[in-house]
Amino acid sequence: MGDDRLALGRQIRSEVLGEEVVRRRLDQADDFNREFQQLMTEYCWGAAWGRQALSRRDRSLLNLGMLSALNRAEEFALHLRAAIGNGVTIEEIKDTLIQVAVYCGMPAGVEAFRIATRVLSEMQAERGAKP
Repeated sequence: MGDDRLALGRQIRSEVLGEEVVRRRLDQADDFNREFQQLMTEYCWGAAWGRQALSRRDRSLLNLGMLSALNRAEEFALHLRAAIGNGVTIEEIKDTLIQVAVYCGMPAGVEAFRIATRVLSEMQAERGAKP
């Protein structure tokens, strides 16, 4: 089952985050963190994201809420990009971050909006238009 979940996790991780991002993270893995990258790919992406009850869009919204509440800026930025790719709208992101601010505290909401504004601006510049 482990090899199947690892392969499924690699596939889903690449589809959600982009093959380049996944390849870079896995290629940069060294003797210290290689096993961790494999565990994350198998466990997070294969065992969790590989389940069927929630859509990728739903998982993206959940991740945005949880990562902003936990103040995990880099992961939040990465998953914000992925959320757009999974069909989450700007309005849904905005409402999610307002929900975070209300239930997790204004500082969490402020930081999440700050990061989201930066990432959305970067995406707009990369595409030459609004994401």
